[in-house]
Amino acid sequence: TVTFLPLTGDDFILTSNRDVGFQRAKAERPKNYLENGVELCYPKDGKAGGTWIGTSRNNRLICLLNGGFDNHQRKEFYPKSRGLIVKELLIAENFESACMNIDLKDIEPFTLVVVIWEKELRLLEFIWDGQQRYLKELPPGPFIWSSSTLYDDHKKKMRIGWFEKWLSSHDISQNEILEFHKKGGIGNPETDVFMKRERVGTVSITQIVKNKNGIKMFYEPF
Repeated sequence: TVTFLPLTGDDFILTSNRDVGFQRAKAERPKNYLENGVELCYPKDGKAGGTWIGTSRNNRLICLLNGGFDNHQRKEFYPKSRGLIVKELLIAENFESACMNIDLKDIEPFTLVVVIWEKELRLLEFIWDGQQRYLKELPPGPFIWSSSTLYDDHKKKMRIGWFEKWLSSHDISQNEILEFHKKGGIGNPETDVFMKRERVGTVSITQIVKNKNGIKMFYEPF
């Protein structure tokens, strides 16, 4: 589950609940890396060495959700992790050109939430459905995304309702949206924002805050 909250100017808060199988190797805490001459900050996936969320000195944030528009039938083998695609696009000089030209053959479907801050704040959504790529710019208003591999359209709409209700009754702040990511829902761990099912659930929350003091990444594993 990912939420985006714009603040004043080009400031924002993006918060991500990572929902994966409990048997997956634990991720490493966020660190700074220098890759291809570009400074990156991201938590490293314990299995493939990629990441599901990161920032770069290119004034760019990318956050990955598994799946495209709908749940897909998984293949037994994929030659490259989606988390490595995130790193490649963080490093790329021009995001829009890179995402339309990067080789996605045999890559499992995914959705990327992309925030770019240069002269202005921009919010983009990039979807690969396994066959085609879709890139669109979104109005930089509050948004919530839920992974298509874990939540059907009904559950997605239900979660949008929770988020809209939260927006109407809470101040927009780092701590308040963090509480939503921990406690939002109806008390059903199968569908709540902090999700827990038999084999899969929320294993960490990552929050990226950009304000007048700069940009900071907060990470809480469970």
